[in-house]
Amino acid sequence: MIRVDDVSFRHRHTTDDVVKNASFSVANGRIAVLLGPNGSGKTTLFKCIAGLWKPCGGAILLDGTDTARLPFRERALLLAMVPQDHTPPFPYTALEAVLMGRAPHVGMYATPTSGDMEKASAAMETIGVGHLADRPYTRVSGGERQLILIARALAQESPILLLDEPTSHLDFRNQHKVLSMVRRVAEEKGLTVLMTLHDPNLAAHFAHQVVLLKEGRVIGEGPPEQVLTTENLERLYGIGIGVMSGAKRRLFYPTPS
Repeated sequence: MIRVDDVSFRHRHTTDDVVKNASFSVANGRIAVLLGPNGSGKTTLFKCIAGLWKPCGGAILLDGTDTARLPFRERALLLAMVPQDHTPPFPYTALEAVLMGRAPHVGMYATPTSGDMEKASAAMETIGVGHLADRPYTRVSGGERQLILIARALAQESPILLLDEPTSHLDFRNQHKVLSMVRRVAEEKGLTVLMTLHDPNLAAHFAHQVVLLKEGRVIGEGPPEQVLTTENLERLYGIGIGVMSGAKRRLFYPTPS
């Protein structure tokens, strides 16, 4: 479970909070999307939840434990993160990149065991990228790279998964491929997932829960069918929003001003 309790954050040498008293929680086994425009504080809050940045107020709890009290290794055993973009300095193979997810389970001066290798390979097979094991990680497509990063996070065997804008550089097909894979794996493994997205339609289709963030404040939170309304989206993005309703879902689109 992820619990964000009245969290605020400001950068050094500034007086304005980027995140302002944000509160919400994500239950075990659920997929939540943090949705908001550029500059809304999504990535800042995300980095606070990941433990990369320290809030100036409030608390973040992972499975009931305050992240501020967790050593790095213990935090890594609870939480795995898939970054928005990742370019390695060396041309590791895809399998080697996934094997890095086993780092929290390997001693400081130890090397990965055959068991670690098996778990990395199994994670790649689960995600459907086993055939890329020997390919240079630097020479795969954007969609394949995102799937390899998800496999790395899966190999980490942490119950909480964070994904920072996993579809930002992907085409329409790969957006759905990656998010479908995330949802399938989350349901199979019982993972708690929090991701940031830009598209309310993707949030409506793949999330159990949506958190709306504007100017650092949470302005709405709950199931997508309740939170993703034209009124809320117009307030969130500051533009007119139209909606087309189908048999199973709605499609939101910006309207001319």
